[in-house]
Amino acid sequence: MKTGQLLKNSIYGKASTFGAMLIAVLLLSGCGEQEEIAQPVIRPVRTVIVDPHPIEDDRQAIGEIRPRYESDLGFRVGGKLISRLVDNGAIVKKGELLARLDEQDFKTRIRSAEADVSSAKAVLTETKNAEERSKKLLEKEVIAKAPYDTALRNLQSARSQLDAANAALSLAQDQLTYAELRADFDGVVTAIGAEPGQVVAAGQVVASLAKPTDKDGVFDIAESAFRGELLNEPIKIVVSLLSNPEIKTEGVVREVSPIADPTTRTYQVKVTLTEPPATMRFGASINGRVDLESAPVISLPATALFDKEGKAAVWVYAQDSSTVKLQSVNVLRYQTDQVILSDGLNKGDIVVTAGVNRLREGQEVRLLTESKP
Repeated sequence: MKTGQLLKNSIYGKASTFGAMLIAVLLLSGCGEQEEIAQPVIRPVRTVIVDPHPIEDDRQAIGEIRPRYESDLGFRVGGKLISRLVDNGAIVKKGELLARLDEQDFKTRIRSAEADVSSAKAVLTETKNAEERSKKLLEKEVIAKAPYDTALRNLQSARSQLDAANAALSLAQDQLTYAELRADFDGVVTAIGAEPGQVVAAGQVVASLAKPTDKDGVFDIAESAFRGELLNEPIKIVVSLLSNPEIKTEGVVREVSPIADPTTRTYQVKVTLTEPPATMRFGASINGRVDLESAPVISLPATALFDKEGKAAVWVYAQDSSTVKLQSVNVLRYQTDQVILSDGLNKGDIVVTAGVNRLREGQEVRLLTESKP
């Protein structure tokens, strides 16, 4: 019994020792796996080296051809329009008759003015004779000086009335000529403002006349398109027809409206065209393009941009610690697959371009590539 009991106890003891050793091995193995999992992962990243350089600044806008010189023509007197001899698009010469008013009223005024002149001449003759008689009687001392003064004053008044009558006659004659509307210069009719039979007021637009050789390209430009240089120096513009881009010419910015349109909030820009082809007709839709070389700027792939509390930022690689840090930047503008920065980085900085949303401040990384953007 004692021997069996001892044997049994010995077997149980060995089993316990083996179990303890097995548990210890398993625990050590688990600790090793935990240590391996706890080790930080060095994430590989793609980067570019910052190298500021000038880029082509290609800006385009859609506009239309308009005359540089355009006059709104109207009668200098009011009346009934009885004929209009031109239509929209007509080419006219200087002095050519464009429209005519009913002349009956003006002729009646001339006859009335002529009658006033005749009456004034008769009064002048009568007062002149009276003045001469009074003068002779005064010399003979037959009458006092007062009656002569009255006769002289009547003579001067008659002369003034004749001058006024002549002026009224001249005005009535001028108004008769004003009943005809003629072209002030060689040009093309761009608009019609009145039709025959219509009663027009003095100065009302009857036709608009433009010089066909002087043309402007007119564009409505958003405020964001102005970046200083357009306002400080003449800029050459390449203008082409939308319907046929092969037809093009050059122009220079002549005028920029100082006030934005109250509806569209855009600014009107006028470009004087240099020797525009005849096929660039008034009202044609055009494309205007300005090609400039910008000051040195930083161009990065759009994937490099990171949002930091609503502001633009990028991850910059620190070579001494092989870690990344978040750097705020100022975006000049966005392009299709690039972002143009105005400042925030220096030449030679290494910027992460892929996987920026998985990085954290101070994280250690490993570079895959370094290349210029």
